[in-house]
Amino acid sequence: MNAQVRPVVLDGGDRRCVLLLIELRRLIATLPPGALVHLIATDPAAPLDLPAWCHLTGHGYLGPVPGRERPTYAVEVAADARPTDARRPWRPEPVG
Repeated sequence: MNAQVRPVVLDGGDRRCVLLLIELRRLIATLPPGALVHLIATDPAAPLDLPAWCHLTGHGYLGPVPGRERPTYAVEVAADARPTDARRPWRPEPVG
């Protein structure tokens, strides 16, 4: 992670992880490689779903951000990320 990068914050509030992943996917599509996203998520599934999604796509899961009032997780945007379906970002994008 580049210490010079200022994180973009996505406040997911109490939304379910399914909706968070759709929003995260949409946000990441607008960011350059190396950008850092801090996702605030209180959904108890976030610590499991977010690293799994990063593994699927190739984005860097950097883990929980310490010292935050609400649960916050860091993701680094990858240059060579694998695309996912826009409506179901937990699935690879259909080919063809």
